[in-house]
Amino acid sequence: MQPTEMFRVFPSFYITRLATATISGHRAWRLSVKQDRIKENMVRGKTQMKRIENAASRQVTFSKRRNGLLKKAFELSVLCDAEVALIIFSTRGKLYEFSSASMSKTIERYEKREKDNTGINNKLAAVDQNTQNVKEDAQSMAKKIELLENSKQKLLGNGLEPCSLNELNQLETNLERSLSRIRERKNLLFRQQIEKLKQEEKRLEEENANLRQTCGMKPSPWSTSTEEETMEVETELFIGPPERRRIQNP
Repeated sequence: MQPTEMFRVFPSFYITRLATATISGHRAWRLSVKQDRIKENMVRGKTQMKRIENAASRQVTFSKRRNGLLKKAFELSVLCDAEVALIIFSTRGKLYEFSSASMSKTIERYEKREKDNTGINNKLAAVDQNTQNVKEDAQSMAKKIELLENSKQKLLGNGLEPCSLNELNQLETNLERSLSRIRERKNLLFRQQIEKLKQEEKRLEEENANLRQTCGMKPSPWSTSTEEETMEVETELFIGPPERRRIQNP
């Protein structure tokens, strides 16, 4: 039908409605196609990351993704001026590789960097281990200091409320043993001091006698010339609480 004939047969009102319906149908069709594409992309995005059981499908997927990976590696090396090396082995052992530079130099560079990183990691691990050991030693020392402080307070007579009878007996025994050692050491120092004083006295007497002899003076009547005439006064030294004595009434 020619346009002139259409205008003769159909009024302008019906022609406008027909054009509007045609445009609406085209828009609906485009919207439907767009929705189908979105659904298709969503279905593709839900690919499960697991081994493909079908050997043919697995080989096809390997070929497609291998080519895509090689292409991406090439683009990365060109666009970003990066040194890229890619090695792929198929299930049959076939080698596929790509290198923007020499593959051997890239591998050598990688091994050197890996060795340096291993050394750094080992040093960091050693530092962490030393830090852990220091923390453990600090905790152990803190516990020992706390125990020593508690023992010190108990020896001073403080904090004895939670102690049992056996602990108190043990504490008393330790105190008596300590006092005995202290008294022995003190008596030894007293005896050593007395011996030094006796030697000093003897030296002074000999010096005095020599001076008197030099000056022509008579020997001192209280000085002793021989060891037999020397009188030694022995005193019994006792350190400790005084003994209780009974006082007898006259």
